[in-house]
Amino acid sequence: MRFEGSGDYVATPDLMLAVNAAITLQRPLLVKGEPGTGKTMLAETVAAALGLPLLQWHIKSTTKAQQGLYEYDAVSRLRDSQLGGEHGSRVHDIANYIVKGVLWQAFGAETPTVILIDEIDKADIEFPNDLLRELDRMEFYVYETRELIKARHRPIVFITSNNEKELPDAFLRRCFFHYIKFPDKETMQSIIDVHFPDLKKALIREALEVFFELREIPGLKKKPSTSELLDWLKLLVAEDIPPEALRAKDQKAAIPPLHGALLKNEQDVHLFERLVFMARQNR
Repeated sequence: MRFEGSGDYVATPDLMLAVNAAITLQRPLLVKGEPGTGKTMLAETVAAALGLPLLQWHIKSTTKAQQGLYEYDAVSRLRDSQLGGEHGSRVHDIANYIVKGVLWQAFGAETPTVILIDEIDKADIEFPNDLLRELDRMEFYVYETRELIKARHRPIVFITSNNEKELPDAFLRRCFFHYIKFPDKETMQSIIDVHFPDLKKALIREALEVFFELREIPGLKKKPSTSELLDWLKLLVAEDIPPEALRAKDQKAAIPPLHGALLKNEQDVHLFERLVFMARQNR
């Protein structure tokens, strides 16, 4: 089982190498990188390319590791015991109130699956440690029903992180790590070609120049990402904005149209406006 890339996702050779290394080692692939570099889409792409089901677990600050295994719905059991009748007959079997999590669904699947644990760094610092045994041994114990759940097939696990907090060393040892570098102009051109195959080359050229110049502005709080560039291009096409409108005659003395797709907070907008004003003053 090897990932050889996909027509709708631009995977660099080192990224494909990392995916296949994780599959060979049977280790989770921990993927880091700037927001908008395709970390989440990678799992979706690999699952589609390999023809495997994808199970997604999107982590929030309140997410607990136990939720990925299972949850015992004690409230529903209490309600059914009070209602009686058909509902009351369910109460005697506690298994009726066990809600399977993503990992249990993957472990019980009849075919191999792909699991996405998205933005693991949003959770509490103990969250990764609480999953060490389950991800390593591919099994866990259900205390309510006194049964050991073992994976029929070892799933391919993708774990994404935006580096909001450091992950424990013990967890890192059990992963294969890959950092998705921000795309250079050539790679970005390939990404644009996938999403906008009929876009005029002149518009792409000017848009890329403006985009990468924006990212190089010192002091920018949030640099525009790949997904924001694609949104901007979509708007430029929708509004039929010509390539020459992206530039002033003196190159850096104009604010690009629809810049709200690229700059997402007022500090960055004010910074860019000041730089444009200074450029005009120095003409």
